[in-house]
Amino acid sequence: MFHTNPARVLKKRSKVIFMTGVIVALVTLLISLLFPLQYRADAQVLIISQSRYGVDPYTVVRSAERVGQNISQVVKTTDFFEKVVEQRQLGLDTSRFENVPELTRRQRWEKTIDASVVFGTGVLNVSAYHTNQEQARRYATAAVTALVEKGWEYVGGDVTIKVVNDAVVSKLPVRPNLLLNTVLGFLVGAAAMAAISLRKKNVL
Repeated sequence: MFHTNPARVLKKRSKVIFMTGVIVALVTLLISLLFPLQYRADAQVLIISQSRYGVDPYTVVRSAERVGQNISQVVKTTDFFEKVVEQRQLGLDTSRFENVPELTRRQRWEKTIDASVVFGTGVLNVSAYHTNQEQARRYATAAVTALVEKGWEYVGGDVTIKVVNDAVVSKLPVRPNLLLNTVLGFLVGAAAMAAISLRKKNVL
């Protein structure tokens, strides 16, 4: 039985495959541009667990890491949101959270704030997203300030939270990720056309 060489089919259809990838990439880019471009501001806090006599340093760090993981979930809550927006001296733009249903407000806040622990440490990275660079920085600043001043409500009195890096905002929008989306669009489009070409030649 005669079998078509897949490499020969792909080489013959390479221009079509490439152009399909380019077209899908452009469509993906245009769709991405329909969404608001957001900047990200990052700030870091250090979670310090008060060491007790007989407790080794490794256990102390692990304890701080666990506390950080808990805080990373707390920052997305309504209670923490209220602690952040209370800081009116920072000039936060809260218009997108006003006059909307509670569910909508909660969903928008979850997309505005994020936090993650640096593995093996007590360092918590706090990120804030906004269409305005300065507002992103202010929200990140307000978030870490709230953790320092009122974080004890979530972790107890045996833990101290200290800002170790002030908020720094990205120079370019990070959400949606235009470069990543475009590259993925190209790869998906090219792969799909390659699969179609091979199937037509009964290679697959």
